[in-house]
Amino acid sequence: MSLIRRFATFIQPATAVAVLIGMLVIGGCDRGPTAAKDDPVPAGPTETVRQLIQDLRNDDLPAYARHALPPGLHRRMEAAWSEGRTIWPLTELPLDDRLPAFISVLAAPEAEKELLAAYNRQFAGADRELRSAAATLGLFAGQYVQGAAEYSDAEREHYLQLIAALSEWGRQAPLGDPERARRVIPSLVAAARTTGLAGPEAFARNGMERSLTRLGPFFSRMKQVLAEYGLDLDASLAGSQATLIQQTGDTARVSVAYEVSGRPVVAEVLLERLDGRWYLTDLLRHAEVEAGPAPAPAPAVPAADPAVRTP
Repeated sequence: MSLIRRFATFIQPATAVAVLIGMLVIGGCDRGPTAAKDDPVPAGPTETVRQLIQDLRNDDLPAYARHALPPGLHRRMEAAWSEGRTIWPLTELPLDDRLPAFISVLAAPEAEKELLAAYNRQFAGADRELRSAAATLGLFAGQYVQGAAEYSDAEREHYLQLIAALSEWGRQAPLGDPERARRVIPSLVAAARTTGLAGPEAFARNGMERSLTRLGPFFSRMKQVLAEYGLDLDASLAGSQATLIQQTGDTARVSVAYEVSGRPVVAEVLLERLDGRWYLTDLLRHAEVEAGPAPAPAPAVPAADPAVRTP
């Protein structure tokens, strides 16, 4: 396997957690879910974006899912998750199809020993090669986003900025430092085991709410690990700014500005109001595809004719 392919696998958790921020514009311990009726309804489009940002700062993925979707679509998504047809909103991340296997690898017996041995063979001290791989992966990812039909223009512009920022971070991060690896790999292994989501069908078996609740502490640990390598995503979220550009009736445009490893990223998001609440348009579009077709309404039962008497 080439160094670039090995590096792509190694860098997956970094990219995935970073794009949690990008989820805003496309759109463990077992904590009990907060009832939806207790959730505050944001006053406007900018407040909606800020609420989603706060959910990510809190590592509260179930709240993010509730706030991102109308109740009917949220119920459809729960059904699709339990049937094994999606792991939304994790499908908004790169390499989402590998995330369940990634957790299973981390949670496996002897994972600390085996992963540290693999790191020492493939990456320890290979700083120049890793930096070159980061640049190459950034180029490939940018080319893919440029040509991918599933992205809107706003998504494409944002992702290109995010990829450039992550690529620049990868070229500077001490990814070949074996001392850091000896600290962070056992930490990630412990966090993965705490999720209880290792093994086939674990995500579907636990369902969306429970799975996202269990993933919250895991993503929190991943953010701590990335901070060790100079990618402080909590600082990115804390410093983000949402500004209203335009609102016309039930549609709006909001600018979201934040930094990734010191590099500014500015994205524009479209929102729409449904039943008095604002939602991100691109995120709704992706979620509709992931949830699948809405169930057909039950056929109407004709009313009995009062003039007809049953013998």
